[in-house]
Amino acid sequence: MGKIIISENVTLDGVVEDPTGETGFTRGGWFGRLGTADREAWAKVYSDEALAAEAMLLGRRSYEFFAERWPSRTGAWADRLNGMPKYVVSSTLEHPAWQNTTVLGGDVVDEVTKLAHELTGDIVVYGSSRLVPTLIDHDLADELRLLTYPVLVGDGVRLFGPTSNTKPLHLLEARTIGHTLTLLTYRLVRDA
Repeated sequence: MGKIIISENVTLDGVVEDPTGETGFTRGGWFGRLGTADREAWAKVYSDEALAAEAMLLGRRSYEFFAERWPSRTGAWADRLNGMPKYVVSSTLEHPAWQNTTVLGGDVVDEVTKLAHELTGDIVVYGSSRLVPTLIDHDLADELRLLTYPVLVGDGVRLFGPTSNTKPLHLLEARTIGHTLTLLTYRLVRDA
């Protein structure tokens, strides 16, 4: 059975919206404040994660963001993202252009449950701020990897919203990435 890993760039106050500042959100662009050492360490974390993953699972908007940027890139990280199986949850996407993409157009919970049973490795979810709460609320996520930025944005889309009940977590790891980032890794506890 595959393990669904939610891997996010997040501010200290939980905002995930527009880290690169490309969507026009007035408080976005906090990724751009990183120094060179932090960017290099960040890239290593995400490159290593992609190289170890079996597949990606994305919401449509995050899929479109990645599909616009990664096909033209080169190197081991880009080759892995471009070549790996990608699954996008969408009721509107009909003709995905990024290679190795499958659209999951049915019921999200049913489709993701089926996918997790079909695969055996890590299924990494990047971005996907609308999909992530559904995965968490329906106990489909196995692990959270939160790359935390030392900034308070104060507004914007947050990673966590209301859930149907309490979701206990078990800390697996906390480590510094570069000089200013913190990677927090949690396992979601079921039947606590």
